[in-house]
Amino acid sequence: MTWVSQWWEREVVAGHKGPLLVAFLAFVVTFVATRAITRAIRAGRGPFHNLSEGSVHLHHSTPGIILLVSGAFVSLGAVNGAPLRYLAALFIGMGASLVLDEFAMIFHLQDVYWAKEGQLSVNIVTLAAACIGLGVVGFSPFDVPGLSETESTVRGLVVAIMLTHLAAVVVTAAKGKYPTALIGLFVAPIALYAAMRLARPGSLWARRFYDSARQEHATRRAAYVDDRWGPVRRRWDDIIGGSPTTD
Repeated sequence: MTWVSQWWEREVVAGHKGPLLVAFLAFVVTFVATRAITRAIRAGRGPFHNLSEGSVHLHHSTPGIILLVSGAFVSLGAVNGAPLRYLAALFIGMGASLVLDEFAMIFHLQDVYWAKEGQLSVNIVTLAAACIGLGVVGFSPFDVPGLSETESTVRGLVVAIMLTHLAAVVVTAAKGKYPTALIGLFVAPIALYAAMRLARPGSLWARRFYDSARQEHATRRAAYVDDRWGPVRRRWDDIIGGSPTTD
């Protein structure tokens, strides 16, 4: 396990990734706990229940925003304060998880948490967790003491490749292919291939760049892909976020 300790000292400690690791763990644990609680409330099990103020339902994105804002301001005052940096990371990880878990509701401006549209939140949370996780386990490009000139050059080349890879993932997500973007984070050729293929109809990319003929072509292609891979994707979303309401 020597390589693990070397990675920890060189990339996490020397790379100043401790707060990022805390934020990642807080993000994942908060999402798992939130989904477990909301599914228990939905099923009527356990001591949990929805919170309301009069006739207004208090969504968990509300404390999430408070935590995010608090973490942001705490981080501004934590330049040389390690405890404050870790506290800010905890707030930001928890807050981001709570907000993104209701991303679909914010996007649609209506309560679609248990609707089919609400599973967009699961895709966004999974994508965000993968990005943060890659940041934690990856290497720090330059801010590591003791690097030789050759190591710095190699790291620079790797960073350029990673930025190209990231651009392909962003384009894939902009084309509405969130599961593919998630897989493409770990398998670069998939991201590059998906970035060059047709966007899904109604996606940000399609609305911005496609004319009516291209939109029609994208619609036909999306119908074919959904028929083939839709059931697999739905099973995955149901496992992570819970089955949507069908009525």
